[in-house]
Amino acid sequence: MTRIVLATRNAAKVRELRDILADAGLKVELVGMEEFPEIGEVAETGLTFAENALLKAHAVARGTGLPAIADDSGLCVDALNGMPGVFSARWCGRHGDDQANLELLLAQIADVPEGRRGAHFACAAALALPSGEEHVVEGAVYGTICREPRGTGGFGYDPIFLPDGHDRTTAEMTPEEKNAISHRGRAFRALVPVISEVLTARA
Repeated sequence: MTRIVLATRNAAKVRELRDILADAGLKVELVGMEEFPEIGEVAETGLTFAENALLKAHAVARGTGLPAIADDSGLCVDALNGMPGVFSARWCGRHGDDQANLELLLAQIADVPEGRRGAHFACAAALALPSGEEHVVEGAVYGTICREPRGTGGFGYDPIFLPDGHDRTTAEMTPEEKNAISHRGRAFRALVPVISEVLTARA
């Protein structure tokens, strides 16, 4: 069975992709970075989600000698010309301060009228092989930015993102409901045929 590394220490993300691969009938063993403590964090210096995903995937493929998958994602707000984008996790100037990021974004578009509060979550998922071969796919979910947070689930900007066709924010959805429509879920599912093709070529 082919072993593939997902460049994350987030167990929930590993479970999500493992389930997607299993549903597709792919016979692979997916492991996370907890199996490779000697490999440090990879700096996300790219200007696009795809660049960052490839940086991480190549670094992990080189470090482990195994095929590696990595993703990068963020929120792109129309009224902010697509920002915060790749800077989503550190929009307030500090990395990972979800509350400060969310509050800053709401303040920045406070005067934007209802019809112009469009946004989308975007995700790029990359597969890199130790040989240097690479593949990238993308997924997105479109919606609007609410005027105030709603819901306690999810993380990041989930409490202010209302997906098109839904009356609940992604923070008001169950994890299963969110995963079914999420940008990362869509990117991971788009990666399945690519993984299948690569595994067939390597067989």
